[in-house]
Amino acid sequence: MPRVVHFEIHAADSQRAITFYQTVFGWSFEQWAEGEWPYWLTTTGPDDQPGINGGLMIRRGEAPADGAAVNAYVCTMDVANVDEAVEAVTRAGGQIALPKMPVKGVGWLAYGKDPEGNLFGMMQNDPEAA
Repeated sequence: MPRVVHFEIHAADSQRAITFYQTVFGWSFEQWAEGEWPYWLTTTGPDDQPGINGGLMIRRGEAPADGAAVNAYVCTMDVANVDEAVEAVTRAGGQIALPKMPVKGVGWLAYGKDPEGNLFGMMQNDPEAA
């Protein structure tokens, strides 16, 4: 069965986006391509743990408009504490698009927006969430 194996973050200001994801989630970035199409490989954690790595590239168009329908896949990060993750997002210059809410039997979910306007989820595992 095909699985998601890579993601890409689009950013008008690549350094601002890199700083945001380093600050909030501790990700690392390595520039892989330069010139007209700069690209950064994105490592989200150790290879021996579940998850995927991705990339960051320069946005080729307008940023998503506030309030517009989602027109992409939304990646959700596994976080130890969704309240702390929400605070880290706002401290790092992001916004909360959907406040913390329970997903019955699964955990706590919140959606954020990075400074580039990209939407992402944060999920804290908690089977008792209701």
